[in-house]
Amino acid sequence: MYMVDRQEDVVKTRLILASSSPRRIDLLRGLGLSFEIMPGDVSETVLPHEGPSELVERLALSKAKHVAASLGDDVPGERSVVIGADTVVVLGGRILGKPRSRDEAYEMLKELQGRTHEVYSGVAVVCSDESFERVAHEVTMVTMRHLTDGEIRAYVATGEPMDKAGAYAVQGKGALLISSIAGCYYNVVGLPLTRLCLMLRDLGIDLLSETPGRERATQEGAHGDSRIPYIH
Repeated sequence: MYMVDRQEDVVKTRLILASSSPRRIDLLRGLGLSFEIMPGDVSETVLPHEGPSELVERLALSKAKHVAASLGDDVPGERSVVIGADTVVVLGGRILGKPRSRDEAYEMLKELQGRTHEVYSGVAVVCSDESFERVAHEVTMVTMRHLTDGEIRAYVATGEPMDKAGAYAVQGKGALLISSIAGCYYNVVGLPLTRLCLMLRDLGIDLLSETPGRERATQEGAHGDSRIPYIH
């Protein structure tokens, strides 16, 4: 569950994703990272006068700090690094979260079809010892093609929209609804990977130079470590 850190005073880094999102898990998995999954349990209520960039940064940081605070003291020579994230869809200045029903998913898609909207994702990286804290966001412009009423209802019937901001999944069948994307694709999925890479580099973790934790994760996985089910 650990990866070697390049800083001389830190031997190992324990990486934790403060999210149970299958999309974010798959993105980190695709980088070959060894990590644990500990969802950050925080209220996602929008505060008065809060814009989308402030919202996603606040929630990403709150999730990461909530998990970091629950970890206790690090083992000497090791440290815990927590990644938090949050994503919203914005149409005409209005924040669209996850639909609460199929009817609401239908209404969201009815509004989004034939128009361009923005996807905001906040990402935060914090150390459990409070020695490092970074938060930022990315914005991607997404244009959805014109959809018939039947197409919207057919997509809603798949169930895919129900746990997605804006009621669609760009990495799933929702890709069939999208005509163009301007900006980071992974930001639309839910985790801006380039932004995360740069934030981790500030912490001394270079994702390009090696595949940290792969050999260790494989060995632990062979012994049935239930904390790393997503490492290949």
